[in-house]
Amino acid sequence: MTEPSSNRDPGRRMDSPRAAALAGVLFAVLFSAALILMRTSLPEQLSSAEDWLDDDDGAATRLTIGLSLVPFAGIAFLWFMGVVRDRFKETEDQLFSSVFIGSGLLFLAMVFVSAAIAGGIVATVPFLTDEDSRAEVATFGRAVMVQVTNIYALRMAGVLLISLGTMWLRTGVMPRWLAFVTYAVAIVLLFVTSLSLWVTLVFPAWVFGVSILILIQNYRRQARAVH
Repeated sequence: MTEPSSNRDPGRRMDSPRAAALAGVLFAVLFSAALILMRTSLPEQLSSAEDWLDDDDGAATRLTIGLSLVPFAGIAFLWFMGVVRDRFKETEDQLFSSVFIGSGLLFLAMVFVSAAIAGGIVATVPFLTDEDSRAEVATFGRAVMVQVTNIYALRMAGVLLISLGTMWLRTGVMPRWLAFVTYAVAIVLLFVTSLSLWVTLVFPAWVFGVSILILIQNYRRQARAVH
């Protein structure tokens, strides 16, 4: 006879949040590494006379390695979103939850689009024999990548943080100070990222911090259950 679902071991439910929180740490590491590799392969300023994919300095190699990390970072981010939403349980606000999910998926989709554009450039440029054409294609692709990532994707990440911080304040499932820190990071993503490409790293740093906090809370909850 099948065992009723109400009699199943309730301890199994703790495994999923722990694994998903670890996925948040994995996203932070992979996404940060991908950003650093891609940013160091891009020129600081746009210039049609510069072929920045010339692999003499390893730019194309760094970009290729960074792009290979992006899909795995995206998968880990989906698991992170799942554990963050799971903590609300029945206190979840449908309005802000819809904004949280939608902005998170849009952020991830645009990161993938930006990575796909970069991958297309890396694959196409070697077949262009004319140096001026190579430089123009690479420069145009670099401009599109930066626009998609810094102007659109990171704004969606900012919206994600605003909706999440608001739900944390309303439900109290996470500390109030974390909600205010989340608002501050959201402001940076919405208004400051256009000033520097490196400011993008504040988002994976926030994910890393939240994931570590969730892991600590889960450990303390398990310790109290044992005692």
